[in-house]
Amino acid sequence: MAQVQYRGTGRRKNSVARVRLVPGTGKITMNDKAIEDYIPFPNLREVVVQPFNVTETLGNYDVIANVNGGGFSGQSGAVRHGIARALLEVDPDFRGPLKRAGLLTRDARMKERKKPGLKKARKAGQFSKR
Repeated sequence: MAQVQYRGTGRRKNSVARVRLVPGTGKITMNDKAIEDYIPFPNLREVVVQPFNVTETLGNYDVIANVNGGGFSGQSGAVRHGIARALLEVDPDFRGPLKRAGLLTRDARMKERKKPGLKKARKAGQFSKR
């Protein structure tokens, strides 16, 4: 028999997360690894579970996330965004609390592109008089 699952796509910086929520015990898996093994920082693990804390559904769903691109911070933000979108499929009444917490808004901040003649986006070479 097919199991119920809810899907959501999250994005942050250069990271993209495809998230599936399956009714379960609250286990979070990112790229086939437990979240404790995948993300080394406890504060970023807290970021991932924020949508569950807001909707008071912590421990009700297992999270299976495939993430690529970016670093730990961007990936955890992308998974958070994907979980929030998937929770909307679970219950549309979650929209209010999730929106008030700012979890449904795609964070559009990206790295600024490098400019020609500079070392980075804004950093110039050291000034030399001659």
